[in-house]
Amino acid sequence: MQPTLRADAPLATPSVPGPAAPSPRPPRPRRRFRGFGLFRLLLFLGGLTLLVGGVAGYGLYRSLLEGLPDYRWLADYQPQQMSRIYAADSRLMAELAVERRVFVPIEAIPRRLQLAFISAEDQNFESHPGVDAGAILRAILANVENHLAGRRLIGASTITQQVAKNMLVGSDRTLLRKAREALLAIRLERALDKARILEIYLNEIYLGAQAYGVAAAAQAYFQKGLDELTLAEMAFLAALPKAPNNYNPLRFPDAARARRNWVLDRMLEDGHITPAEHAAAREEPIQVRPSRRPEVVPVGQYFTEEVRRELIQRFGAEQAAGGGLVVRTSMDPALQEAAETALRNGLMAYDRRGGWRGPIGQIPHGPQEWPAHLEALPRPPGLLPHWRQAVVLAVSEREARVGWLEREHARAPWQQRFATLDLADTTWARRHTPGPTRQAPPRIGPVPRRMQEVLSPGDVVMVEPLPQRPGRALLRQVPEAEGAVVALDPATGRVLAMAGGWSFDRSQFNRATQALRQPGSSFKPFVFLPALEDGIPPNQRYLDTPVEIPTPQGVWRPGNYDGSASGQALTMRTAMERSLNLVTVRIAQQVTMPRVAEVAARFGVIDNMPPYLAMSLGAGETTVMRMAAAYAAFVNGGLRVEPTLIDSVQDTRGRVIWRSDSRRCRGCDGPPDQLPVLEDNRRRIVDPIAAFQMVSLLQGVVQRGTGTRAAQGLNRPVAGKTGTTDDYKDAWFIGFTPDIVIAVWIGYDEPRTLRRPGEAGADVTGGRLAAPIFRDVLAAALQGSPPVPFRAPPGISLVRIQHDNGQTIQEAFRPGTENAAVPPDGGIFAPGAAQRVEGGLGGLY
Repeated sequence: MQPTLRADAPLATPSVPGPAAPSPRPPRPRRRFRGFGLFRLLLFLGGLTLLVGGVAGYGLYRSLLEGLPDYRWLADYQPQQMSRIYAADSRLMAELAVERRVFVPIEAIPRRLQLAFISAEDQNFESHPGVDAGAILRAILANVENHLAGRRLIGASTITQQVAKNMLVGSDRTLLRKAREALLAIRLERALDKARILEIYLNEIYLGAQAYGVAAAAQAYFQKGLDELTLAEMAFLAALPKAPNNYNPLRFPDAARARRNWVLDRMLEDGHITPAEHAAAREEPIQVRPSRRPEVVPVGQYFTEEVRRELIQRFGAEQAAGGGLVVRTSMDPALQEAAETALRNGLMAYDRRGGWRGPIGQIPHGPQEWPAHLEALPRPPGLLPHWRQAVVLAVSEREARVGWLEREHARAPWQQRFATLDLADTTWARRHTPGPTRQAPPRIGPVPRRMQEVLSPGDVVMVEPLPQRPGRALLRQVPEAEGAVVALDPATGRVLAMAGGWSFDRSQFNRATQALRQPGSSFKPFVFLPALEDGIPPNQRYLDTPVEIPTPQGVWRPGNYDGSASGQALTMRTAMERSLNLVTVRIAQQVTMPRVAEVAARFGVIDNMPPYLAMSLGAGETTVMRMAAAYAAFVNGGLRVEPTLIDSVQDTRGRVIWRSDSRRCRGCDGPPDQLPVLEDNRRRIVDPIAAFQMVSLLQGVVQRGTGTRAAQGLNRPVAGKTGTTDDYKDAWFIGFTPDIVIAVWIGYDEPRTLRRPGEAGADVTGGRLAAPIFRDVLAAALQGSPPVPFRAPPGISLVRIQHDNGQTIQEAFRPGTENAAVPPDGGIFAPGAAQRVEGGLGGLY
């Protein structure tokens, strides 16, 4: 039997005689010591890695903290809300909004609606510290499976994280953003309570249909308030945050119902509803009642846009469109509609005198062809809402048949409509023929005798259907000329109506406030006023004879607008009534042009007018709004008027943060038995006597002068002044009664003469073009009100004298100037002169 040897025992060797054996070698180190060294190396490297990683992680953490936005402002956060603009009668004019939202405090949001969102979006909202670790782990496991299957990855953001993302860190899809979002969510939970976080979320979340927040969504989908929603409707709203467009019940009803039912299942699972409520809600169909935008005033687009600009100027664009402001304006919708209608009628009346410029275009007019071709045409600029773009289908001797397309709303099918145009209503449509040269304006042909001279089959034209004559329509064309109207209260400056052009759709340029135009003869009251202030009486005579004024550019020879000169000595009153330029120049020479420029600035007509004599005839530039405000100072007794469109502005809590009426109230805080008194802080710019004298002169313009069309058929005191600029480029009329001032301007955007070939100059003056528009607006403003006379100020002297035309009139004098006169040899009138002339007709200049 072989002996058993130990593995580590030395082998036995036979004794062999020989030299002595060498000393034994030192034992080799065991292998376990080499493995232990490797372990220590790995341990060291691992510790170093952890240390470096920890330092790097801490640095990243610190950088994330430093880069986090300040979240403390959320404690007082108010989300963007729509601002609303209201007319004077409290009707809605417009809504200004970046996001359509109605803010509702958490106390007003039904608890069950809150629980629906919690179940759908964040089941552990009430308990987690801002980040739900369990949800993150579940999302990681689910996303591994989704990634392998090629499905969309899911998230695990809590409601707090969504608030952080939406409000503070943005929505870019990066890990760095998610880390910042998580850190910020934890901080939010420490700074705000759960109710405040949920309030911000439910008012900020986008839920489709242009609705932000649950209140706006309840209105958008169901036309209900939050307290009126059913359980099923609450669950539907809670189903929307994930993908509002994908769960639109009108486009994807099955997906919307499935998602709604999933929310109900979660609510049942969480114990927020009973099984019976769950079953009943699942069976309830989703009955969407899409809300329509609130009905707004259909007129006043220029007015609204001017209000919007002022809001931006005062409060900034963000506050104006998202501050939830309630803006009360001075616009009277009925008067605004009358002003727009009068302006359009006046522009059309002038435009028709220029004949028919032809159709918009040509399309096939076959029964099966014209609807598709007409639908493809763009809406022509300036087409009024009640006009239609139509195609001529057939033309006979006396009439033409037209067709157009209509539909009730944007999603409704098109319906064909037909009407007939009569030749009797189209006599204005005279054809244009080319002039003798290319530069010459076109000639206007004769009145058409056959409809074929006006229209041809296939012509695309504008028509106005007549509701009072079914099956009939009128041929229309958009005028080339433009205009503006401003109506304001002379006592307060409140703008009651403003039309800035033919159509806001065609041009948003507001000619009432933005267009600088020459006022022409409507500026003459500000030349005559310094003479009245100096005590020169209205019956002072001046020569209506040619005058030559030397200038550095040569001799200036002004003339009256019709080129005539009577050669007589006429009173100031007659010169104003007949709008005589020669007399105006002499008065300007007498009072000096620096004085006229000072009056123009004092009244706000032209701030820095050069003191050139030509400016006395209205060669400067101003706006329609400025002219209306300046004339208001005449009728209100001499007080400066600042036009205002906004009466007051309130914030979301109903506090008035701006008011146009700056008058102080003495006694408003006093005892009940003390009557409060409003202090009038308006600046006086002319004495009441001179102001009333000007009112009296301007009454004569309407009664006997160039503005007689302004008061036809009104049977009440009216005053005003016409204005026509050089070469008939601008036509004005600014007039007033004791209760209202109305300014009207007509002209081309690119200044050119309003006078057409063959027309007389008198056909395109302010008295012919602008005064009838003034009359129509004034008739609408004063409808049903009794006539009110102009009130004379205390101390004025009213004397009956003989007018230049032989009539006996009542003239207004400053006390002591009733018989003032100057030598009849052409001497200049001296204020306070003691000479008297029998009959009180004054002297000669």
